[in-house]
Amino acid sequence: MPVRGGRRCGSSALEFVEVETPLRCSRAVLVGLEMGYRVVLGLQWPRPVRLTLPLLLLVILMEVVWTESQDYYDLLGVSRESTTREIRRAFKQLALTMHPDKNPGDPSAHEKFLKVNRAYEVLKDEDLRKKYDKYGEKGLDEQQGGRYESWNYYRYDFGIYDDDLEIITLDSGDFEAAVNSGEIWFINFYFPRCSHCHQLAPTWRDFAKEMDGVIRIGAVNCGDNNHLCRRKGINSYPSLYIYKAGQNPEKFNGERSKDNLIRFSMRFITTSVTQLWQGNVFSEIESAFSAGVSWLITFCSDTGDCLEPRTRQKLAGMLDGLVKVGWMDCVTEDNLCQSFQVTSGATALYPPESALDQKDSVLWLKTLDSREIYKQVIQHLPDLELLTSDNFQRKLTHHRWLVSFTFGDKSSASSEYKKLPAFLRTDHIQVGRVHCTADSELCRSLYIHKPCVAVFKGLGIHDFEIHHGKDVLYNIVGFARESVRAHVTTLRPDNFPSNRKEPWLVDFFAPWCPPCRALLPELRKASIQLAGQMKFGTLDCTIHQDLCSMYNIQAYPTTVIFNGSSIHEYEGHHSADGILEFIQDLVNPVVVVLDPSSFSDRVKGRTEGQVWAVDFYAPWCGPCQALMPEWRRMARLLLGLVLVGSVDCQRYQSFCQSQSVRAYPEIRLYLGDARQPERYKTYNGWHRDAQSLKTWALSSLPRASVDLTPESFRTLVLSGKDHWVLDFYAPWCGPCQHFAPEFEVLARMVKGEVRAGKVDCQAHYQTCQSAGITAYPSVRFYPYWGTRRYEHSGEHINSRDANVIADAIRRRLQQMTSQPHSKLKDEL
Repeated sequence: MPVRGGRRCGSSALEFVEVETPLRCSRAVLVGLEMGYRVVLGLQWPRPVRLTLPLLLLVILMEVVWTESQDYYDLLGVSRESTTREIRRAFKQLALTMHPDKNPGDPSAHEKFLKVNRAYEVLKDEDLRKKYDKYGEKGLDEQQGGRYESWNYYRYDFGIYDDDLEIITLDSGDFEAAVNSGEIWFINFYFPRCSHCHQLAPTWRDFAKEMDGVIRIGAVNCGDNNHLCRRKGINSYPSLYIYKAGQNPEKFNGERSKDNLIRFSMRFITTSVTQLWQGNVFSEIESAFSAGVSWLITFCSDTGDCLEPRTRQKLAGMLDGLVKVGWMDCVTEDNLCQSFQVTSGATALYPPESALDQKDSVLWLKTLDSREIYKQVIQHLPDLELLTSDNFQRKLTHHRWLVSFTFGDKSSASSEYKKLPAFLRTDHIQVGRVHCTADSELCRSLYIHKPCVAVFKGLGIHDFEIHHGKDVLYNIVGFARESVRAHVTTLRPDNFPSNRKEPWLVDFFAPWCPPCRALLPELRKASIQLAGQMKFGTLDCTIHQDLCSMYNIQAYPTTVIFNGSSIHEYEGHHSADGILEFIQDLVNPVVVVLDPSSFSDRVKGRTEGQVWAVDFYAPWCGPCQALMPEWRRMARLLLGLVLVGSVDCQRYQSFCQSQSVRAYPEIRLYLGDARQPERYKTYNGWHRDAQSLKTWALSSLPRASVDLTPESFRTLVLSGKDHWVLDFYAPWCGPCQHFAPEFEVLARMVKGEVRAGKVDCQAHYQTCQSAGITAYPSVRFYPYWGTRRYEHSGEHINSRDANVIADAIRRRLQQMTSQPHSKLKDEL
């Protein structure tokens, strides 16, 4: 803020400054009353304004405080419980009003919109959102959020189907659960800037309204979900695919008209519509009634109304497993229709307990609209089985159940839930409900205080898992199928593993937290792979606040491994693979956790030839968090070659400062010269993945392999008395360059058993040709047989993995000692 100068004013000891116009501040409204001056922030002054110095400092302080305390949720005007779709819609509304294109007279518009754009980029990403919730802005990578699109993009291209109720926008997090739920999904994979996608949009909306309730109509924005679309093989837009559980997805390739889309999708509704006549009517109806299934029958005659064939087929698909759909031709079956007391076209629902001659028990439908009929039929069907305190334990002990818990006046579960038994029948999961107002003690004992669904796994009433995903049918079905196979338990004070006689993974979470909800399916996957080795549980910190406070839980989700008296907080990607890697490292740690004392003893006091790679990090640092799983992978790749450690610079801040650590993460390699303990090399590479770090570390080590010339190849390899493994390469060959550090790993692994050498086939072409080398890189093993080499060209090993090659060589050496030369077979 430019200042012209100051002067004394009368007898006042206060100093005044004149501030150049325009004066701009981000916050409205602050009123300063000192010396009678009024300052309104957020406005422009048409002339210089005189402010007392203390008041000016107050203005600057308020500006700084507000700038630093801007909450991303507040910036977007959403709650911390908001879904990704709600966040996207809120950002779109702000983009249309705040965009610099719409505010050309505001020089601060660019900066303001960057902040809003940054907030959106973070909160839409589950991993970044978790880091922000836990550490604030300091836990994020500063490189993100530096650009945005034009105003027209947000107006026309951003989230094409976000506002359509009949079209479900799917993201990477819920795509698999949706398409594997058992329902039929027709999904439009689109790209925001694709003109054909925009041309299709009105047709897709009309089609979705027509097929609403018959099949699920979805959309995937491939701009936001690029990895998902690539994984699904989407290479053009729009791409329209039908998904049906148990079948490969089928692409729609016809003309994109509403009628064509309907015809194509109706092919996948394979539920039969039965024509009823005198020869089959009673056997068909009796068979369905004995299975507890109702009949929806439309009677067709010259007068009155009956359902047209396409509507019958739609209803058959919508009511699959719940109601049988049939039709009767009353022109040819007049006597049969009269026995049903039907004299003209009509449609009726016959429940299993009805008698065909008792008209009072039948639901007569006055509409021909498939959605209206569906709603009336679902409401008329019997409710889910009611479970009470008297039968709850007995029924849930030996069978798997999905249970809906309801409260208040709503004594029944959602009408849509009546479809659950049909979806879960093949999974042998029974479906029931508990009315918590009537059975309050039962629900309190399970710590259930609001409507929810839970899976009980057949091991009694205390082994269950509560669903925290979307309250939609496909999500609940997916959860039920996952949960009965997994080994995740909802924890409470009475079953919390406080004694920890066996290892436990406990996820402390809040149901409103989107990253928490995204993590839960990954926990289930990990629990299946670690069945019998570790137990998994989740604790809802909105209910069990005391337990969460006891373990100092300050952000969600916080995942903790309890292993006896040891407690380890998980930091890494929210994926099953990440969790499994973390647990593997706990069992067999490859990264040494260093403190000032152990750093001095082990790193600075290292022996001659010993090399250390050390990561100086801070837990709140976003790039540090991204590095952690890669650092562990690198440590496994360098096992036996380089010792790998890490130092927590938040915990040992003064120590890191004494080591001149100024930024995080700081990656250093302390070389093997024990006479120079302070000497290290710093990693300044752009990529921090395990392979790049491994290549960097190995490039700093003294080579374990030797370069061979034609003469040394003849004297040392062909005529010498050592076993050799050789890498034949060309300097210009990309795979050769990639394999070079791997060969160095191999050379160190077999050191003392086998010598390792490299032959440059560009420089020594004749040598490589005589050895039969036709491709680069080529790995050959030259064993020594006591009198001569087995083969002049060596034995080819078809691998570029150091561990695989080392194992093959050792097996070969073992064969040589256990079998005569003549009986050996080349297995390489």
